[in-house]
Amino acid sequence: MNYLKIILGRTYAPRWLIFQIDVLLILASCTIAYLLRFDFNLSSIPPHQSYLWGFLIVFIRLLFYYISKTHHGIIRYTSIEDAKRLFITLTTGTAFLLSFNYFHLVTRGSAPFPTMLLIFEYFATSMLLAGFRIFVKISYTEIKNRNTKKDNVVIFGAGESGVITKRTIDQDKESRKKIIAFFDDDSKKVGKVLDGVKIYPSSELSVLTKKLGATELVISVQKIGRKRKQEIVDVCIVNKIKVKIIPSASNWVNGELSTKQIKDVKIENLLERDPIQLNQDGLNEQIKGKTIFVTGAAGSIGSELVRQIIRFMPGQLIMIDQAETPLYEIELEIREKYSYVNFLPIVADVRNKDKIRGLIEKYQPEIIYHAAAYKHVPLMELNPSEAIKTNVEGTKNLADLALEYNVKKFVFISTDKAVNPTNVMGASKRIAEIYVQSLNTHYHTLNYYHTKFITTRFGNVLGSNGSVIPRFRKQIEEGGPVTVTHPEICRYFMTIPEACQLILEAGLMGEGGEIFIFDMGEPVKIADLAKRMITLSGFTPNKEINITFTGLRPGEKIKEELLNDSEKTLTTHHKKIMIGKVREYPFNMVCSEIAKLINTAYDGDTLDIVKSMKSIVPEFISNNSVYESLDKINLKEDNIKISK
Repeated sequence: MNYLKIILGRTYAPRWLIFQIDVLLILASCTIAYLLRFDFNLSSIPPHQSYLWGFLIVFIRLLFYYISKTHHGIIRYTSIEDAKRLFITLTTGTAFLLSFNYFHLVTRGSAPFPTMLLIFEYFATSMLLAGFRIFVKISYTEIKNRNTKKDNVVIFGAGESGVITKRTIDQDKESRKKIIAFFDDDSKKVGKVLDGVKIYPSSELSVLTKKLGATELVISVQKIGRKRKQEIVDVCIVNKIKVKIIPSASNWVNGELSTKQIKDVKIENLLERDPIQLNQDGLNEQIKGKTIFVTGAAGSIGSELVRQIIRFMPGQLIMIDQAETPLYEIELEIREKYSYVNFLPIVADVRNKDKIRGLIEKYQPEIIYHAAAYKHVPLMELNPSEAIKTNVEGTKNLADLALEYNVKKFVFISTDKAVNPTNVMGASKRIAEIYVQSLNTHYHTLNYYHTKFITTRFGNVLGSNGSVIPRFRKQIEEGGPVTVTHPEICRYFMTIPEACQLILEAGLMGEGGEIFIFDMGEPVKIADLAKRMITLSGFTPNKEINITFTGLRPGEKIKEELLNDSEKTLTTHHKKIMIGKVREYPFNMVCSEIAKLINTAYDGDTLDIVKSMKSIVPEFISNNSVYESLDKINLKEDNIKISK
């Protein structure tokens, strides 16, 4: 009964049984080697020597075999690693026998074994032991799959990753999938057979997936462009084929791919762009061994900046945030995932100038990356005083202290919402930009070069806290509806790692006073984004899950911009980073106006605060907001001036 269970794959064969079978195969190999060496003429085999030779060969084989524990593997799941271990064991044993043979020949004048006997035995043993394992694996697979209904799966990418993906799926005992085809863009591979499966041209993907009855496609190509990935997914969506993707090889568990890592394609996979080429040497020189401050270190951008800065081994990394729990979480992540230990999480508010002064005075940072900010448009529309206190006053506090304590670089992280702002949040970031840039220009004019103030400006980042994609995903999981504010609303998107890489690169190349603008690619229509996310989740938009339009939120505009109409850009050596030529303001005037604004934020009412903001940023025209009344007043006053 036990043997029947083993044959049917219901239990594993014990080690002693595998060991006994391998001993029999080794004995059979010796017999075959004798027959080959003596041309199948049994009478020419020396009777006494043959027993001695055979005993010594089998003894050496079993000794090396036992030491390497070759019989400990589960035969039905024999892998490349098992084959490698078997090859090393047999080759080492044969090398030992040949060395012993040579030593005996040199010292005694005769060799105890015929050399060809050892060579024949080596090949015979290799073939029998390997053949036995392959036979068991194939038999187990056939018996297991005989009555199991499988989903037909095709793999896009007939390279090394494709083979690994196929074998990973094949070896998963819980898998209900059968690999029926490979597809590849390389015409040289088409028509060939890879690991027993035919390779087809990618140009026939749509037709052949239908013909072959495929229900799932796995993208296994490690380096595939966003556009090509999008094309493949579109074909699969049309043909109602589920699309999955394997992670980068660097993210495989212990260097091996598992079926659990083969995930459904997410919208982030389709929006991400080609990897950014960074000046690794320059960043290493700028960061390694230095003391670095990151404010807003627990947020989406700040935490990713922390992860990327750690790679360059700063002397000390000070992580500042007022959000206790998220800061604790990033601290745990660093301790558990990274070997870097010279970091310090500090709970502090950038509005508290005395607290920040104490930190800068104590740790003497050489670079400050300022990511702390309030960024949610509707909330800041309701709470303009808080936007001013954090986004303007907090930035001013840090910038002033950076100058006072001779910090080498101050990198301020702004937003595309600062361009022609239609909301309080965007206007507050624009005012912070104005202060940082005018501060740099003023002290540069006075030949005060100690601190270089650099601003970076970019759009939405995928997966950031409160962004549209996590919200849509949650709505889809709950069965809908997916809510979009307006049918025509568009946004630029960038992955968080990409944004942070460009921040580091801009910080490296900045000489002070620049507003760096990142290439955000093409804007994405949010309604189309919602439809694609619903489809990728396996549902039909507006049938199984509805899309509803709720109307623009206060301060929201249909299209974001990266530049004011009057602004122009200069190129840099990095194709994804430009320098915006923006209007500059006299520092003394900026200081005076911002001081009034901050006082108003503490003492004045909401309308007074927004009115002051509009006086500093004339292009701040509110949209879908209660503050539109202020624009009408300004327009009326302008018309009166013109008529006079």
